[in-house]
Amino acid sequence: MTTADEPGVRAALQLYLDGARAGDVDTVRRAFHPQARMSGYLQGQMLVGGPEPFYEAVTHAPPPAKTGEPYRAEITQLAVADRVASATLVENSYLGMNFTTFFHLLKVDGGWQIVSKTFMHHQ
Repeated sequence: MTTADEPGVRAALQLYLDGARAGDVDTVRRAFHPQARMSGYLQGQMLVGGPEPFYEAVTHAPPPAKTGEPYRAEITQLAVADRVASATLVENSYLGMNFTTFFHLLKVDGGWQIVSKTFMHHQ
């Protein structure tokens, strides 16, 4: 693990979390690379594509910061190797759902961006 880069990786993930919590799609978008991919299972349905459906949900769903929903998120694993990183995030009570999410990030122009998000919605 390259510990010197860990704060940058955490900062990119924090953009994601802060934007999701506040319903601020511009903040969420800053966490993602423009060509990012997003795949996973939501309520039993497999989704494969870009993050646009997630951006729509962030834009239109009532955010936890306004509803008082007890949204919690924890980075349970983080690995950094030079200019690549991987992180596991466990989210509870986001729009009434719980998720385990695997992120892959790349260091781009000195900053970190999410290039893939693979998620699983669970009860």
